[in-house]
Amino acid sequence: MRSVLPFVLCLAFHSGIAVAESEQSVRATNDLGRALRATPRRVPVPVVGHPGNVFLIGEDVAIKIPEQMRAEAVAWSLTDDRGNLVCRGSIPRESGSSGPQVVRPGPLNIGWYRLEFSDRKTKPIGWTSAAVLARLATPVPQDSPICVDSATAWFAKDAPANQRALSRLAALAGVNWVRDRLKWEEIEPEPGRFRETTTYDSSATIHAEDGLKVLQVFHDTPRWAADDVDGRGRFPADLRIAYRSCKSLARRFRNRVQAWEPWNEANVRNFGGHAIDQMCSYQKAAYLGLKAGDPAMVVGWNALAGTPTEIHAQGVLENETWPYFDTYNTHTYDWPESYVDLWKPIRKAACGRPIWITEADRGVHSAGDPPWHDLPPRDERLKAQFMAHSYATSLFAGANRHFHFILGHYCEQGGKVQFGLLRLDHTPRPSYVALAALGRCLAGARCLGKWSIQGQPHVHVFAFRARPDGVERDVLVAWAERPGDWGNKGMTTAAWALPKTVRVLDVFDYLGRSLSAKTPEQLSSAAHFVVLRSGDAEKLPLEPPKASEFRGGTPSSVVLQLRMPPAEKTDLSEQPWAEVHAHLVEADKPVNLELYAYNFGNKTTRGTIQFGSIPSGWKISGDRFEIALAPMQRKRLACQAIRHANTGKGGADSWFKLRGEFSNTTASVLAFRLLCE
Repeated sequence: MRSVLPFVLCLAFHSGIAVAESEQSVRATNDLGRALRATPRRVPVPVVGHPGNVFLIGEDVAIKIPEQMRAEAVAWSLTDDRGNLVCRGSIPRESGSSGPQVVRPGPLNIGWYRLEFSDRKTKPIGWTSAAVLARLATPVPQDSPICVDSATAWFAKDAPANQRALSRLAALAGVNWVRDRLKWEEIEPEPGRFRETTTYDSSATIHAEDGLKVLQVFHDTPRWAADDVDGRGRFPADLRIAYRSCKSLARRFRNRVQAWEPWNEANVRNFGGHAIDQMCSYQKAAYLGLKAGDPAMVVGWNALAGTPTEIHAQGVLENETWPYFDTYNTHTYDWPESYVDLWKPIRKAACGRPIWITEADRGVHSAGDPPWHDLPPRDERLKAQFMAHSYATSLFAGANRHFHFILGHYCEQGGKVQFGLLRLDHTPRPSYVALAALGRCLAGARCLGKWSIQGQPHVHVFAFRARPDGVERDVLVAWAERPGDWGNKGMTTAAWALPKTVRVLDVFDYLGRSLSAKTPEQLSSAAHFVVLRSGDAEKLPLEPPKASEFRGGTPSSVVLQLRMPPAEKTDLSEQPWAEVHAHLVEADKPVNLELYAYNFGNKTTRGTIQFGSIPSGWKISGDRFEIALAPMQRKRLACQAIRHANTGKGGADSWFKLRGEFSNTTASVLAFRLLCE
């Protein structure tokens, strides 16, 4: 996140998966899918009163006149996403009456609409928006990759009616998963004491009633769990606190929250600026706690932010962390054309687990006044066109689930950058309607590959096996676009043609409007969904989707941890928009390493912990430990390190590595780096 969770998850391969094609990888993912519960799900219908002015095709469209305009509005005009006039009319008034509260423009096609109002002097006095969506033919497939970050519990805090509106708007758009937010201290104000009812409970219950699966995340430590060194914006120093709370939360939200991220963007300063070894140790403790509370829970990696780096990927591997996450979660705010190459470290770190992109967007600068911070019409269209680019490319680049950031109205940088698919009053932006087109056309999608057309580098065509309108089909998502920032987007066109061996059944534009079976001769930034017979896409020369190499392994109940003060870390960003931190120490000065071993198992374990790897130039005093740990016991390991100045700084490969061999459990590993100025 920038500043600001009953089901079958067929993570195996009806869902655009980013795993190796090896039998071992597919089997592991299938096993995960079979272990999970099915979410009861119906075809969604709008909430009574149509919050947000969102309607289904064929419904009586009655668009609410904003309350602040009812006294003055005497005329209205309705335009579409291109600014074309659809219809206009007057607002009848009777003596002593403020007039009607809705405008009824008559039957409307699928799309996005802007309703503008004027007064008696024909002066514009404001506007609102509305959308007409396709009615889903069948419930959203349990394996659909189309998801959205909603933060419902925060956007509609302690407001169940608004939570219902946001939840249903997500369901109407064909979303499978939503990502919510939880503040740890608000639900557990004192150690072991949990509040009975919270905004998080009502949000989770409403999502469950609407058939949505929920991914929950938190990124704060309660005051009672923080110490003077680390503070509330960082992991709790004692990992037993995280274990116990995660166990309780998993039990509490069983059947309402199906997946957890145990922290958000821990590598960036906003959320702690942790080093990768700290992220790995915390991940292990949180995973064991969540699984102890609900073995069927999907536990994601505590999602990374910024540009993916080889150092983070290497840290996951050196710490042998892959048995401690079911999905590898990360965020992207880059342009889709960069996903494939940029995500190489992500595919490396995922170790064959499904990759979930749990935040994805490219914010647009707002020129609108507060509190609305609306976008100019051109930018609204470009953002809506971006939606298909982002989802389709992500699924090819290795993603299994893709969550757009964010459903509700949300600005950053003092209101200068807008991210929301909805406006302040839940009325839609065009990008919300574009999400609904994806939810319908790529329902249950699995990426088949990319068709690169010779001599057309700016043409993007991705092929999927999906179930639009409940029928298995092949779907091509096709558009033309050059690299560049928002100012350069939306100006590319290119000719294209499908081979005669494929049969086009239907074509939809970027907002989901049917163009019958007429394939466009020219592609533009506004993507087209071309529906083919199942199997026809395989007649095209497709490059297969990117995959992640599978690694097997079993979690250990023993977790090793290094604690270092935050002040002794340095930012090691290797490239723009990357944050990488490591522990910074002084040369020629002994460093007391605050090492801990925890036993999260239910039996006493005994074993040996020793350094298997020490970087060149370093000396360790205390490099082997014989230890016995009772259940939930923590012990400190006395250890000191020193590096002499004339041996250099050390680099990305300078890993200290501790390995513990124990009775009753598998080996435990801790790898970390100490860097000298």
